Amino acid sequence: MKKKFLNILKKKNKEKIVSLTAYSKNIASVLDNYCDIILVGDSLGSVLYNYKSTREVSLDMMIEHSKSVRKGIKKSLMVVDMPYNTYRNSQEALKNAKKIMSKTKCDAVKLEGGKKVYKTIKTLIKNNIPVMGHLGLLPQSDKSFRFKGKKALERDKIIKDSKLLEKAGVFSIVLECIETSLAKSITQNIKVPTIGIGASNYCDGQILVFDDLIGLNPTNFRFVKKYSNIIKEISKAVSNYSKDVKKRKFPSKKNSY
Repeated sequence: MKKKFLNILKKKNKEKIVSLTAYSKNIASVLDNYCDIILVGDSLGSVLYNYKSTREVSLDMMIEHSKSVRKGIKKSLMVVDMPYNTYRNSQEALKNAKKIMSKTKCDAVKLEGGKKVYKTIKTLIKNNIPVMGHLGLLPQSDKSFRFKGKKALERDKIIKDSKLLEKAGVFSIVLECIETSLAKSITQNIKVPTIGIGASNYCDGQILVFDDLIGLNPTNFRFVKKYSNIIKEISKAVSNYSKDVKKRKFPSKKNSY
């Protein structure tokens, strides 16, 4: 197993894993200084393209953004989401995963689901394609946004799915919007790291959408903490630019040839 993956696995129960999303080289180059994992998430559908769901994101779209992100990463593990309808069966998944890996030079791909994608994940890993799992809220298939794990049957299914994914050979599992005690239980009972998003600090690591973190994306999800008000800073900069243009202060002599 590559050194990058071993470093992630070694952090289990020892050191928190830091993860964020990126969709371009410039952002990725900044995140690379602080992150263990950078995910090119299909969340770019809503964040960048204003799509109603991630289902509208295409394979080519993911590949182009990932090629840009790759240019900004030197040390972090780079993972790319396989978009909706690109892994309906093992054969389709293998073909598309190979395309993603070869064109983007990423380190791994991420698939949503448990038992339903178990054989598919095994096929990818057998063909030397590392996989990150994703359980709990599944944006590609869930019709409504709600946290998971309140009902006993739902809890049992997610627990069983986590063990299945571990058995399949994933190197980590994203737990999205699941109840705190369930996240804690899964994290304690599987050997691979869990990466939480709305799944408590009991997970081995955390991930957020970068645009949410900096306050660029107008979301009010409970699990998001805004560490910056970048919209305010952008507005200030554009306002000053506008004033300078109107007052003929820009471009000055030093900005001209």
